[in-house]
Amino acid sequence: MKLMLIKILPLFLGGFLFAQTKADSLQFKRISDEMLVNGTAYENLRTLTKNIGHRLSGSEAYEKSTDWAVQKLKEAGADKVWKEEVMVPVWERGKQSLHIKTQNGKWKPLRMLSLGNSEGTKGKDVEAEIIFVKNKTEFNQLSESQVKGKIIFFNYAFDQRFIVTGQAYGDAGMYRRSAASWAGKKGAKAVIIRSLSSAFDDVPHTGAMRYDKDDTTKIPAVAIGPKSADELEKTLKTQKVFAKLNSNCTMKGEKLSHSVIGEITGNKDQSVIVVGGHLDSWDVGEGAHDDGAGIVQSIEILRTFKKLGIKNNHTIRVVCFANEENGVRGGNKYAENIQKNNEKHIFAIESDGGGFTPRGIALVMSPEKRKEVQSWRNLFLPYGIHNFEFQYAGADIEPMEKLGIPLAELVPDSQRYFDIHHTEEDTFEKVNRRELLLGAVAMGQLIYMVDKSW
Repeated sequence: MKLMLIKILPLFLGGFLFAQTKADSLQFKRISDEMLVNGTAYENLRTLTKNIGHRLSGSEAYEKSTDWAVQKLKEAGADKVWKEEVMVPVWERGKQSLHIKTQNGKWKPLRMLSLGNSEGTKGKDVEAEIIFVKNKTEFNQLSESQVKGKIIFFNYAFDQRFIVTGQAYGDAGMYRRSAASWAGKKGAKAVIIRSLSSAFDDVPHTGAMRYDKDDTTKIPAVAIGPKSADELEKTLKTQKVFAKLNSNCTMKGEKLSHSVIGEITGNKDQSVIVVGGHLDSWDVGEGAHDDGAGIVQSIEILRTFKKLGIKNNHTIRVVCFANEENGVRGGNKYAENIQKNNEKHIFAIESDGGGFTPRGIALVMSPEKRKEVQSWRNLFLPYGIHNFEFQYAGADIEPMEKLGIPLAELVPDSQRYFDIHHTEEDTFEKVNRRELLLGAVAMGQLIYMVDKSW
């Protein structure tokens, strides 16, 4: 009898696992078919971008977007929708201009954008000679007397050798974040940086910078497009060039704002699975890829679970985070509140890499959980999802890592994202409907697997 059981048991288990895999595969197909045929994410993105547009935290447009998110979550079938209070910084750009000239030439305008959180010139013209450096090493070699009273130009380019463009963005990011503090400590009047862009166009990119706590003078920081940066470097190698900067950007304290949250209640217990993105954007363009895409994909998952009647074991919660771009206040507040309320979370995933074709899912979790997720790879392969090797998560859900919550991030194809990231080019027209929905499909399928398995 024992021998017979030993022989039969593997056959039984094999048959069970085959049947279970087939059931999961069919559910994957149901999720995909529903989203690709009936999905509302693309039209939701149209209304967000065209009716509201860019929506920097603290702005009137952002507050309108919170009302939009409440309405869309209700339309999607959320059992409960609410706004979570969070204090956010208020930064205003105002009018800005940059002109350059050679020693005997005339002033010529240069396309530019002030960096987010930067202080400006208070509406006054600031004129100075431009000093060019390629990188921080070259800057460090300059004496204080060489820097004092000058405008420092950092032309550090995206490293085109990186296939994953996010790695190039990380490599160049310190110039946007910190160049103003480096130069200000040596007495510079302002800094100009090359935009963090993979393109070779002349579109300037904004993005957050920060001053060190010990900065006694907060000098202005602006970005110019790659083409202008290379032309300026070329000119500076043969002659002196002067800049005239006028900007009105400044911080204006803080104000009360909100993240927006909607959920469908778990049928087994109240533990939470989070899917989300950030509702705010920079104050240029329409915030379509960054991160309107992540918001509408997350809402689409809730709608699809409701429409298909999927009986989720755990509560599935959509979080539209406030203030990712210049503070991450929404993400920090959410993690603080779930800890304070002793609210159990078993998983969180964010989409903040644009609405491009999904290629994989990054995982930040224990080796055991990672191995389990990777064991589902064959279910995802028919949908083009193959890469489960990256280990990072979105800025909004990162604060949950310290609470021991397993995290993930949708990994779209990255080749075009940093061409338009933080620019006036980030518009609805740059988003492809099928690519956007396929990202929602991948996240919805993963949430289905986590919900039934954990």
